[in-house]
Amino acid sequence: MVDFQFKPNYTVYDLAEIVKILRSENGCPWDKVQTHSSIKSDLLEEVYEVMEAIDADDKDMLCEELGDVLLQVVFHCDIERDKEHFDLDAAADGVCKKLILRHPHVFGDVKADTVDKVLSNWDAIKKEEKSQKTYTDTLKSVPKTFPALMRAEKLGKRAARAGIDFDDHNPDCIEADMYAAIRTALDNVRLADVNKADASGDIGNLLMLCANLARRLGCDAEECLADSCNDFVKRFEELEASGDISGKPAGELYSY
Repeated sequence: MVDFQFKPNYTVYDLAEIVKILRSENGCPWDKVQTHSSIKSDLLEEVYEVMEAIDADDKDMLCEELGDVLLQVVFHCDIERDKEHFDLDAAADGVCKKLILRHPHVFGDVKADTVDKVLSNWDAIKKEEKSQKTYTDTLKSVPKTFPALMRAEKLGKRAARAGIDFDDHNPDCIEADMYAAIRTALDNVRLADVNKADASGDIGNLLMLCANLARRLGCDAEECLADSCNDFVKRFEELEASGDISGKPAGELYSY
C-alpha cells in the first residue's frame, strides 16, 4: 500500500484510495458508518461554500472548497462501490457520455453556432434522454429540494418554453402583464383572511411572480434576495451603531 503520509502531491485517484481506506474495516470509525442520508447536508454546505468563494473572488478559497465538494462526490461513490452498484469511474463515464451526447455540435455533425441554438438542442436531447413526453414532465423533473425561489424561476422558464409566459410581443409586456399580476397578488394578500393558510397561498403566488419577474429582467431571484439580505444586515448595523434604533420604522431597513 502507498505511504500517503509522505507524498509531495496527490491526484483524484489518491483521494479515491484514501476514502476507500478510511471506510475500510480498519479505517476511521466515523467514516465507515456514514450513509448517503447522514452526509447529504455536508454536500449542500460545501456547495454553498464554493459559491461564497466565487462571490468573494478568492481563488485559494475556491480551490479548497472545490476539493471539499470533490471529497463528497468521491465519498458517495465509495458507498456505492461497497455495495457493488457503481464507483467513481462509472459516475465519470456517465457524465462524459452525457456531455458528448448533449454536444452534437462539437462531437458530431449538428450545426449550432449560437447560444440559443445550443440551448434548444440541449433541451430537446435532454427531454428525449429522460423520456419526457410532455412539457408537464419537464416541470415535474425540477427537483422539489431546490430553494423555492430557484425552483419557481426554473418552473417559469420551462413553462415559457411551452409558450406559457407573459406577452413577449408587447414591448411593455412586463409593465402591462407582470406588474398587473403582482398588483393583483398584493391586493389578494391585503384582502386575505386572518387564516394563515389563505394568506400563505396568496404570499406564495406573490413570491412566485416576483421570481419570474426577475427571470424576465435577466436577474437571478435567489441572488437578488441574497444581496438584499446582505444590505439589510448592513443597514441594521449602521442604524444600531447610530444609537438611535428604538422606535425606528421597519421600512427604513427595507428601502434603499
